[in-house]
Amino acid sequence: MVSRDGWTSEHVPDMSGRVAVVTGGNSGIGRAVATVLAQRGAATILACRDVSRGRAAADAIQHAGALGPVDVLSIDLGSLASIRQAAARLQATYDRLDVLINNAGVMLVAYGTTQDGFERHLGINHLGHFAWTGLLYDRLRGTDGSRIVTVSSLGHARHGIDFDNLMFESGGYTPARAYARAKLANLLFTQELQRRLSDTGSLAVAAHPGGAPTSLGRRLEERWLWRSARPLFERLSQSVEAAARPILRAATDPAAVGGAFYGPGGRLGFRGPPRVVKLHPCAVDRTAASRLWEVSERLTGVQFPA
Repeated sequence: MVSRDGWTSEHVPDMSGRVAVVTGGNSGIGRAVATVLAQRGAATILACRDVSRGRAAADAIQHAGALGPVDVLSIDLGSLASIRQAAARLQATYDRLDVLINNAGVMLVAYGTTQDGFERHLGINHLGHFAWTGLLYDRLRGTDGSRIVTVSSLGHARHGIDFDNLMFESGGYTPARAYARAKLANLLFTQELQRRLSDTGSLAVAAHPGGAPTSLGRRLEERWLWRSARPLFERLSQSVEAAARPILRAATDPAAVGGAFYGPGGRLGFRGPPRVVKLHPCAVDRTAASRLWEVSERLTGVQFPA
Protein backbone atom coordinates (compact mmCIF):
# COMPACT_ATOMS: atom_id res chain seq x y z
CA MET A 1 0.00 0.00 0.00
CA VAL A 2 1.46 3.34 -1.03
CA SER A 3 1.05 6.39 1.16
CA ARG A 4 -1.17 9.17 0.01
CA ASP A 5 1.00 12.25 -0.49
CA GLY A 6 0.85 14.59 2.44
CA TRP A 7 -1.09 12.26 4.78
CA THR A 8 -1.73 14.25 7.97
CA SER A 9 -3.94 14.05 11.02
CA GLU A 10 -6.68 15.59 8.89
CA HIS A 11 -7.08 12.16 7.31
CA VAL A 12 -8.07 10.59 10.63
CA PRO A 13 -11.76 9.68 10.27
CA ASP A 14 -14.58 10.49 12.66
CA MET A 15 -13.99 8.46 15.84
CA SER A 16 -17.29 9.27 17.58
CA GLY A 17 -18.61 6.35 19.62
CA ARG A 18 -15.22 4.62 19.70
CA VAL A 19 -12.93 4.01 22.65
CA ALA A 20 -9.17 4.47 22.35
CA VAL A 21 -6.47 3.80 24.95
CA VAL A 22 -2.94 5.21 24.67
CA THR A 23 -0.25 4.07 27.09
CA GLY A 24 2.04 6.97 27.88
CA GLY A 25 -0.65 9.31 26.58
CA ASN A 26 0.23 12.05 29.05
CA SER A 27 3.37 13.28 27.26
CA GLY A 28 5.32 13.45 24.02
CA ILE A 29 4.15 11.50 21.01
CA GLY A 30 1.55 9.61 23.03
CA ARG A 31 -0.09 12.87 24.03
CA ALA A 32 -0.04 14.12 20.43
CA VAL A 33 -1.75 10.90 19.32
CA ALA A 34 -4.34 11.10 22.10
CA THR A 35 -5.07 14.74 21.27
CA VAL A 36 -6.00 13.96 17.68
CA LEU A 37 -8.12 10.94 18.63
CA ALA A 38 -10.04 13.03 21.16
CA GLN A 39 -10.48 15.83 18.63
CA ARG A 40 -12.03 13.30 16.25
CA GLY A 41 -14.55 12.32 18.91
CA ALA A 42 -13.08 9.18 20.48
CA ALA A 43 -13.46 8.51 24.18
CA THR A 44 -9.73 8.62 24.89
CA ILE A 45 -8.02 7.08 27.90
CA LEU A 46 -4.53 8.16 28.90
CA ALA A 47 -3.01 5.08 30.55
CA CYS A 48 0.01 6.33 32.45
CA ARG A 49 2.04 5.87 35.62
CA ASP A 50 1.89 9.47 36.85
CA VAL A 51 -1.79 10.20 37.42
CA SER A 52 -1.27 13.87 38.29
CA ARG A 53 0.56 14.47 35.02
CA GLY A 54 -2.11 12.44 33.27
CA ARG A 55 -4.87 14.66 34.63
CA ALA A 56 -3.01 17.79 33.60
CA ALA A 57 -2.60 16.36 30.10
CA ALA A 58 -6.28 15.35 29.96
CA ASP A 59 -7.32 18.90 30.88
CA ALA A 60 -5.04 20.34 28.19
CA ILE A 61 -6.42 17.93 25.58
CA GLN A 62 -9.98 18.85 26.52
CA HIS A 63 -9.16 22.54 26.11
CA ALA A 64 -7.50 21.82 22.74
CA GLY A 65 -10.86 21.03 21.17
CA ALA A 66 -11.62 17.47 22.21
CA LEU A 67 -15.01 16.27 20.99
CA GLY A 68 -14.86 13.09 23.03
CA PRO A 69 -14.24 12.58 26.75
CA VAL A 70 -10.68 12.20 28.01
CA ASP A 71 -10.03 9.94 30.98
CA VAL A 72 -6.93 8.90 32.93
CA LEU A 73 -6.07 5.35 33.97
CA SER A 74 -3.24 4.54 36.37
CA ILE A 75 -0.87 1.84 35.12
CA ASP A 76 2.75 0.92 35.76
CA LEU A 77 3.96 -1.25 32.89
CA GLY A 78 6.83 -2.39 35.08
CA SER A 79 4.41 -4.16 37.44
CA LEU A 80 2.23 -7.10 36.44
CA ALA A 81 0.03 -6.44 39.46
CA SER A 82 -0.58 -2.86 38.30
CA ILE A 83 -1.30 -4.04 34.75
CA ARG A 84 -3.90 -6.51 35.99
CA GLN A 85 -5.57 -3.85 38.13
CA ALA A 86 -5.65 -1.36 35.26
CA ALA A 87 -7.11 -3.92 32.85
CA ALA A 88 -9.84 -4.81 35.35
CA ARG A 89 -10.73 -1.13 35.86
CA LEU A 90 -10.83 -0.47 32.13
CA GLN A 91 -13.11 -3.43 31.42
CA ALA A 92 -15.41 -2.48 34.28
CA THR A 93 -15.82 1.01 32.79
CA TYR A 94 -15.98 0.40 29.03
CA ASP A 95 -17.87 -2.33 27.20
CA ARG A 96 -15.86 -1.87 24.00
CA LEU A 97 -12.28 -1.14 23.00
CA ASP A 98 -11.69 0.02 19.44
CA VAL A 99 -8.06 1.17 19.50
CA LEU A 100 -5.27 0.07 21.82
CA ILE A 101 -2.02 1.95 21.28
CA ASN A 102 0.98 0.43 23.06
CA ASN A 103 3.15 3.52 23.09
CA ALA A 104 4.80 3.95 26.50
CA GLY A 105 8.36 2.83 27.06
CA VAL A 106 11.86 3.47 28.28
CA MET A 107 14.91 4.16 26.16
CA LEU A 108 18.62 3.74 26.86
CA VAL A 109 18.34 3.43 30.62
CA ALA A 110 21.01 1.94 32.84
CA TYR A 111 20.61 -1.70 33.76
CA GLY A 112 17.82 -2.34 36.21
CA THR A 113 14.84 -4.61 36.72
CA THR A 114 11.08 -4.16 36.96
CA GLN A 115 9.06 -5.09 40.03
CA ASP A 116 8.78 -8.60 38.59
CA GLY A 117 12.51 -8.97 37.98
CA PHE A 118 12.58 -8.34 34.22
CA GLU A 119 15.28 -6.25 32.56
CA ARG A 120 13.63 -2.84 32.21
CA HIS A 121 13.66 -2.33 28.45
CA LEU A 122 12.18 -5.74 27.70
CA GLY A 123 10.02 -5.75 30.81
CA ILE A 124 8.31 -2.42 30.17
CA ASN A 125 8.45 -2.00 26.40
CA HIS A 126 7.49 -5.58 25.51
CA LEU A 127 6.40 -7.80 28.40
CA GLY A 128 4.29 -5.09 30.03
CA HIS A 129 2.44 -4.41 26.79
CA PHE A 130 2.18 -8.14 26.04
CA ALA A 131 0.41 -8.73 29.35
CA TRP A 132 -1.72 -5.58 28.96
CA THR A 133 -2.89 -6.63 25.50
CA GLY A 134 -3.56 -10.19 26.61
CA LEU A 135 -5.71 -9.09 29.53
CA LEU A 136 -7.78 -6.89 27.18
CA TYR A 137 -7.83 -9.41 24.34
CA ASP A 138 -11.43 -10.55 24.75
CA ARG A 139 -12.68 -6.95 24.83
CA LEU A 140 -10.67 -6.17 21.68
CA ARG A 141 -11.91 -9.24 19.81
CA GLY A 142 -15.45 -8.41 20.86
CA THR A 143 -15.25 -4.95 19.27
CA ASP A 144 -15.80 -5.02 15.53
CA GLY A 145 -12.84 -3.62 13.59
CA SER A 146 -10.65 -3.09 16.65
CA ARG A 147 -6.99 -2.33 16.19
CA ILE A 148 -3.86 -2.91 18.29
CA VAL A 149 -0.94 -0.62 17.45
CA THR A 150 2.45 -1.28 19.02
CA VAL A 151 5.11 1.40 18.70
CA SER A 152 8.56 0.17 17.73
CA SER A 153 11.68 1.93 16.41
CA LEU A 154 14.03 2.15 13.48
CA GLY A 155 16.60 0.71 15.88
CA HIS A 156 14.91 -2.69 15.99
CA ALA A 157 17.29 -4.19 13.45
CA ARG A 158 20.55 -3.51 15.31
CA HIS A 159 20.60 -6.72 17.35
CA GLY A 160 18.67 -9.98 17.44
CA ILE A 161 17.14 -11.71 20.46
CA ASP A 162 19.34 -14.05 22.46
CA PHE A 163 16.82 -16.30 24.18
CA ASP A 164 19.56 -17.92 26.23
CA ASN A 165 20.48 -14.53 27.69
CA LEU A 166 17.13 -12.79 27.42
CA MET A 167 17.50 -10.60 30.51
CA PHE A 168 21.28 -10.30 30.16
CA GLU A 169 21.72 -12.74 33.02
CA SER A 170 25.07 -13.76 31.55
CA GLY A 171 26.24 -10.21 30.95
CA GLY A 172 26.71 -8.24 27.75
CA TYR A 173 24.26 -5.52 28.73
CA THR A 174 24.39 -2.16 27.01
CA PRO A 175 21.45 0.27 26.91
CA ALA A 176 21.51 0.32 23.09
CA ARG A 177 21.47 -3.48 22.81
CA ALA A 178 18.66 -3.80 25.37
CA TYR A 179 16.56 -1.10 23.69
CA ALA A 180 16.98 -2.66 20.23
CA ARG A 181 16.04 -6.08 21.61
CA ALA A 182 12.84 -4.70 23.14
CA LYS A 183 11.87 -2.85 19.96
CA LEU A 184 12.44 -6.01 17.91
CA ALA A 185 10.25 -7.86 20.40
CA ASN A 186 7.49 -5.29 19.74
CA LEU A 187 7.54 -6.19 16.05
CA LEU A 188 7.72 -9.95 16.55
CA PHE A 189 4.77 -9.62 18.94
CA THR A 190 2.78 -7.70 16.32
CA GLN A 191 3.48 -10.30 13.64
CA GLU A 192 2.46 -13.24 15.85
CA LEU A 193 -0.57 -11.37 17.19
CA GLN A 194 -1.78 -10.67 13.66
CA ARG A 195 -1.51 -14.36 12.79
CA ARG A 196 -3.76 -15.12 15.76
CA LEU A 197 -6.23 -12.40 14.71
CA SER A 198 -6.34 -13.43 11.06
CA ASP A 199 -9.81 -14.97 11.27
CA THR A 200 -11.30 -12.00 13.14
CA GLY A 201 -12.12 -8.44 12.16
CA SER A 202 -9.34 -7.06 14.35
CA LEU A 203 -5.86 -5.98 13.23
CA ALA A 204 -2.42 -5.84 14.82
CA VAL A 205 -0.26 -3.11 13.30
CA ALA A 206 3.10 -1.56 14.21
CA ALA A 207 4.54 1.92 13.76
CA HIS A 208 7.62 3.98 14.46
CA PRO A 209 7.68 7.77 14.80
CA GLY A 210 11.02 8.53 13.16
CA GLY A 211 12.98 11.33 14.78
CA ALA A 212 11.34 13.72 17.22
CA PRO A 213 12.51 15.88 20.14
CA THR A 214 10.77 14.12 23.05
CA SER A 215 11.80 13.50 26.64
CA LEU A 216 12.24 9.78 25.92
CA GLY A 217 15.73 10.41 24.60
CA ARG A 218 16.84 12.77 27.35
CA ARG A 219 19.54 10.34 28.51
CA LEU A 220 21.26 10.77 25.16
CA GLU A 221 22.38 14.19 26.38
CA GLU A 222 24.91 12.41 28.56
CA ARG A 223 26.65 10.85 25.55
CA TRP A 224 29.39 12.82 23.84
CA LEU A 225 28.64 11.20 20.47
CA TRP A 226 25.04 12.35 20.71
CA ARG A 227 26.04 15.88 21.65
CA SER A 228 28.29 16.12 18.61
CA ALA A 229 25.66 14.63 16.28
CA ARG A 230 22.71 16.53 17.72
CA PRO A 231 22.69 19.37 15.14
CA LEU A 232 22.40 16.82 12.32
CA PHE A 233 19.70 14.87 14.17
CA GLU A 234 17.67 18.03 14.71
CA ARG A 235 17.81 18.84 10.99
CA LEU A 236 16.59 15.34 10.17
CA SER A 237 13.90 15.26 12.86
CA GLN A 238 10.32 16.48 12.78
CA SER A 239 7.84 17.88 15.24
CA VAL A 240 6.15 15.73 17.84
CA GLU A 241 2.85 16.23 15.99
CA ALA A 242 4.40 14.98 12.75
CA ALA A 243 6.00 12.03 14.56
CA ALA A 244 2.55 11.01 15.78
CA ARG A 245 1.23 10.59 12.24
CA PRO A 246 2.55 7.06 11.54
CA ILE A 247 0.90 5.87 14.75
CA LEU A 248 -2.34 7.63 13.91
CA ARG A 249 -2.36 6.18 10.42
CA ALA A 250 -1.70 2.68 11.75
CA ALA A 251 -4.56 3.17 14.22
CA THR A 252 -7.19 4.69 11.95
CA ASP A 253 -6.54 4.27 8.22
CA PRO A 254 -9.42 2.14 6.87
CA ALA A 255 -7.05 0.66 4.29
CA ALA A 256 -4.48 -0.55 6.83
CA VAL A 257 -3.30 -4.16 6.55
CA GLY A 258 -2.63 -6.35 9.56
CA GLY A 259 1.07 -6.82 10.31
CA ALA A 260 2.07 -3.65 8.43
CA PHE A 261 4.77 -1.35 9.79
CA TYR A 262 4.18 2.39 9.41
CA GLY A 263 6.85 5.07 9.58
CA PRO A 264 7.92 8.36 8.02
CA GLY A 265 8.46 7.97 4.30
CA GLY A 266 11.35 10.41 3.93
CA ARG A 267 15.07 9.84 3.67
CA LEU A 268 16.50 7.57 6.38
CA GLY A 269 13.00 7.18 7.83
CA PHE A 270 13.41 10.15 10.16
CA ARG A 271 10.69 12.37 8.74
CA GLY A 272 8.07 12.65 6.01
CA PRO A 273 4.47 11.56 5.47
CA PRO A 274 3.58 8.20 6.99
CA ARG A 275 3.55 5.11 4.84
CA VAL A 276 4.12 1.38 5.10
CA VAL A 277 7.86 0.82 5.50
CA LYS A 278 9.97 -2.29 5.17
CA LEU A 279 10.59 -4.59 8.10
CA HIS A 280 14.05 -6.02 8.67
CA PRO A 281 14.10 -9.81 8.05
CA CYS A 282 14.71 -10.42 11.76
CA ALA A 283 11.30 -8.86 12.51
CA VAL A 284 9.41 -11.40 10.37
CA ASP A 285 11.16 -14.50 11.70
CA ARG A 286 8.20 -16.77 12.49
CA THR A 287 10.26 -19.13 14.60
CA ALA A 288 11.56 -16.30 16.77
CA ALA A 289 8.07 -14.76 17.02
CA SER A 290 6.52 -18.03 18.15
CA ARG A 291 9.26 -18.65 20.70
CA LEU A 292 9.00 -15.10 22.05
CA TRP A 293 5.24 -15.54 22.44
CA GLU A 294 5.68 -18.74 24.45
CA VAL A 295 8.37 -17.17 26.64
CA SER A 296 6.25 -14.05 27.17
CA GLU A 297 3.23 -16.09 28.28
CA ARG A 298 5.38 -18.03 30.72
CA LEU A 299 7.10 -14.98 32.18
CA THR A 300 3.97 -12.85 32.54
CA GLY A 301 1.52 -15.59 33.40
CA VAL A 302 -0.90 -14.10 30.85
CA GLN A 303 -2.42 -16.52 28.36
CA PHE A 304 -4.19 -15.12 25.33
CA PRO A 305 -7.61 -16.79 24.94
CA ALA A 306 -7.84 -19.14 21.98
